[in-house]
Amino acid sequence: MSDRYLLLAGGIGAARFIEGLINVIDQDKLDIIVNTGDDIELFGLQICPDLDIITYTIANIVDKNKDWGIKDDSFICLKMLKNYYDIGWFNIGDKDLSTHIFRTDLYKKGLSKSEITKRICEKLGVTANIIPMSNEKVETFIKTPKKLLHFEEFFVKYKCKPKILDIIFQGISKSKPSEDILKKINLAGKIIICPSNPIVSIGTILSVPGIKNALNNVKEKIYAISPIVEGKAVKGPTKKFLEFFNLECSCLSVAKHYKSFLGNFIIDIKDKNYRSEIEKLGIKTYCYNTIMENLEKKKELAKFVIDLL
Repeated sequence: MSDRYLLLAGGIGAARFIEGLINVIDQDKLDIIVNTGDDIELFGLQICPDLDIITYTIANIVDKNKDWGIKDDSFICLKMLKNYYDIGWFNIGDKDLSTHIFRTDLYKKGLSKSEITKRICEKLGVTANIIPMSNEKVETFIKTPKKLLHFEEFFVKYKCKPKILDIIFQGISKSKPSEDILKKINLAGKIIICPSNPIVSIGTILSVPGIKNALNNVKEKIYAISPIVEGKAVKGPTKKFLEFFNLECSCLSVAKHYKSFLGNFIIDIKDKNYRSEIEKLGIKTYCYNTIMENLEKKKELAKFVIDLL
């Protein structure tokens, strides 16, 4: 068993936690498995939103006001692109665009998503090991009453308002865990499930064949952080996705969703009344302030989790 930390991550909640984490431990010790179900091709470019927000956060170049993209970016190229493409709902800054051009160029040269991610990390000075959940193409689609929407269109253009009739992880059955993810799960000293959407961030990773089964075998070393506080998602449309599965928006529902592999759960102190119910599921439960409103709070939460480990 190694002294490395293995994380499952996706989106803004994960990025915030990881920012705190790299301020309390060396990022060299991190293996971060990232959701790629949000990946999309636009303007002929390969765009990987979750990989990028995690990478930009660790590189300390993320735009913290928007929680995505690169700080101090401009949008000159996008204004011109919108003359050619009817994709006015998606925003890409000029610096951010450079990443997508570089990624697409490497794709065309035959590199895998894992290899490309390593190249991008090297260029941006990121020494944490950021791992796409799969090298195969997986895209999340949301079936709505009017039409099938890519998750990014559902999330950005329609602001998650349409009714969800189905959630489809297109390509997931043919996907495989990238690199040696299954080996890393088995050998990791500590595994952290970041406070991400349990359905379309963490849930997508868990749907890659082999990953959930591997986690089921090591549940005692798995610690998850709830993305729900007092019945509300800290960030994003988690509530809407839980409701699709007829689950209430609560930390208890997240615990039930993770029950097969989760050994330890960190919930917000405001949800302490759920502790006994969660522990009846066989999950050790800890209460702490999980609202990461600034860097100090992010660091405090990260240190709390590390100390538990």
